[in-house]
Amino acid sequence: MKELKSYKDKIESFEALMSVYDDIYTLIEMSKEEEDEEFLIEGKQLKEDFLNEFEAIKIRTLLDGEYDSYDVYLTLHAGQGGTEACDWTSMLLRMYTKWADKRGFKIETLDYLDGEEAGVKSVTLQISGDNVYGYLKSERGVHRLVRVSPFDSSGRRHTSFASCDVMPVIEDDNEVEINPDDLRIDTYRSSGAGGQHVNKTSSAIRITHIPTGIVVQCQDERSQFSNKDRAMGMLRSKLTQLKIEENMKKLAEIRGDVKEIGWGSQIRSYVFMPYNLVKDNRTGEETANVGAVMDGDIDRFINAYLAWIHS
Repeated sequence: MKELKSYKDKIESFEALMSVYDDIYTLIEMSKEEEDEEFLIEGKQLKEDFLNEFEAIKIRTLLDGEYDSYDVYLTLHAGQGGTEACDWTSMLLRMYTKWADKRGFKIETLDYLDGEEAGVKSVTLQISGDNVYGYLKSERGVHRLVRVSPFDSSGRRHTSFASCDVMPVIEDDNEVEINPDDLRIDTYRSSGAGGQHVNKTSSAIRITHIPTGIVVQCQDERSQFSNKDRAMGMLRSKLTQLKIEENMKKLAEIRGDVKEIGWGSQIRSYVFMPYNLVKDNRTGEETANVGAVMDGDIDRFINAYLAWIHS
């Protein structure tokens, strides 16, 4: 049903675009016949709407990966730098939350760990909507911030790092086998808000996949069993992500592709001082409007990445 809805949405988007095209053509003809520039002005305004929607549809045609239509688990981790890095992680959390809100996507917080003094040490979200993984796969990697730290009384410039991990939500994948003997399951008390139940009950779950060293955890649900189910889903998605990486490496070897898309790569720099600039290190896309970017306006980077990997 989800795939059928996707096809239906694409057809409706195309039909709506053609309707705007017909309206523009009609307005141009009316402007000529009536010798009225008002029709021409209205036609020019519609042209901008047409071009914007055309670009959006063009980008959606690039979302042809196996998992592009899937929901995502998005995890942020603060890098070295203490409070400054935790604050940077909270800024990225706000950026992605605002981006998802603008698109009408559903957001759930599955795991959250506060920084010792401020900010966020780590957080895992599940973001649900059309083609979420297709869009957000561009965000996977290390994000670098350069600014004058508000936590430094000397007003010195600091560089902070935070990693972003993006995985497709795999409900069931028969190709991924998980041996129960390969798992270590630990329970602990939730560190987030949630009242007496969270504080007194060891309902949070941490699962370690021993062969790969992958660790996933969930504390969002009140029930230990529910948290275990969510954590197992995250583990399944992590293992699927490993398969994706292996396939990408094989493809790169075949094509002689030197584009780095692996873990730990610094993908984007956000400079607040001594000048304003956000630049993607893979595509070269950049903007000086750092305020808009931190308010969730990251589509220009997503679109540039999609065009880049299809080039």
